[in-house]
Amino acid sequence: MATQISRRTVLGLAASVPVSMALSACGTSGPGGGDGATYWFLSGPPQEGIRQGAVDRFNEANPDTKITTTTFLNDPYKTKIRTALGAGQAPTIIWGWGGGGLRTWVEAGQVDDLTSWFDQNPKVKNKLIQSSFGPATIDGKIYAMPCETVEPIVLYYNKKVFDDVGVEPPQSWDDIMALVPRFNERNIAPFSLGGQSRWTNMMWLEFLFDRIGGPEVFQAAFDGEKDAWSNPAAIDALTKLQDLVKANGFVEGFSSITADSNADQALLYTGKAAMMVHGSWSYGILQAQGGDFVSSGALGYMNFPPVEGGTGDPSDAVGNPGQYLAISSKASAEQKEVAKKFFTTGVLDDQEVKDWIESGGVPILEGTQKELAASKNADFVTFVYDVASNAKVFAQSWDQALSPTAAETLLDNIVKLFQLSISPQQFADNLNAVIGQ
Repeated sequence: MATQISRRTVLGLAASVPVSMALSACGTSGPGGGDGATYWFLSGPPQEGIRQGAVDRFNEANPDTKITTTTFLNDPYKTKIRTALGAGQAPTIIWGWGGGGLRTWVEAGQVDDLTSWFDQNPKVKNKLIQSSFGPATIDGKIYAMPCETVEPIVLYYNKKVFDDVGVEPPQSWDDIMALVPRFNERNIAPFSLGGQSRWTNMMWLEFLFDRIGGPEVFQAAFDGEKDAWSNPAAIDALTKLQDLVKANGFVEGFSSITADSNADQALLYTGKAAMMVHGSWSYGILQAQGGDFVSSGALGYMNFPPVEGGTGDPSDAVGNPGQYLAISSKASAEQKEVAKKFFTTGVLDDQEVKDWIESGGVPILEGTQKELAASKNADFVTFVYDVASNAKVFAQSWDQALSPTAAETLLDNIVKLFQLSISPQQFADNLNAVIGQ
């Protein structure tokens, strides 16, 4: 599987490694105290239960050095963890996405260097898909433990809606634009979108940039090249996105819908929207909350189609090569040892691997093909496996690859782009102004 190799390399090489708002507390959380460790992570089914299950099994086996957890919704978590790190009050174990965010933590001395620990524990390192270490590696050193699943972005569609309207899944951008009026005529939103969350909008640009100009277009911005966002392919992608908005390609009121509420998912499985571009983790949500939508075979999925005249490889993927666990540099020595023991014996234990697969996830472990094929979700997890392993480039999500400063500017301007309050050139100018920050 190809992915980011380092801070300055978004472009992957050909795949050679197979892939086998409120906060709710799960315990009395807090960064300090006792011999145990603390751990914050995202809430919501089915991922929350799988993460908590791994902690529960670890705590049962280690009653004297337990881990206490607290869960947060996605968007509030990003703010909460940034504030906690800045105040020196982070949990012992810090869940994250790696990339640019991790780099800021490293540069501020907020997380520990785990390179020597991994060298001393080759069994832990070697069981993981090696490309997953890219977003965990800063200037040649490893600062986080890859965990959980590989998560490409997927184009989902409701087969029943397509059958009712008498149309086929899109095989190109022109097909997408041609489908829009067909669904609108039937009062069905062509695409569901939780636009208030901003990063959901971003997934559209990630694909359009790639399909039109190839991964080199974002790579240039990531590398700090002057005026990279003004690349003609970028302007074309931004224009096409606004063409889709103007054609009423998204559900009415998308800018007030949040991804954390899963309202965007509900629009798809209830047939109020025909399609949705979202992460592979959506499969588990659709399965858990969509009644018989998944089990009845009504869910369709595919990689994002090519754009006519584009130079990007349609096998390219974007998304999350994995999730990442860092250790706070402010934690006590005892807490750090608990965290490392959890990394060794608790993260991706046999039951967690089984749980991820049963939820429709593909664990970032070597040699899981047999388990994937035997799963009740065999078709979907095999699809995700193939997308990730066959991608010549698997680029990390932009808001995670970039620094927090550049990412915030990106997300703010994406909202304005979708709301048609700025032009493609204004978007490019605003992003060019923060290149390298």
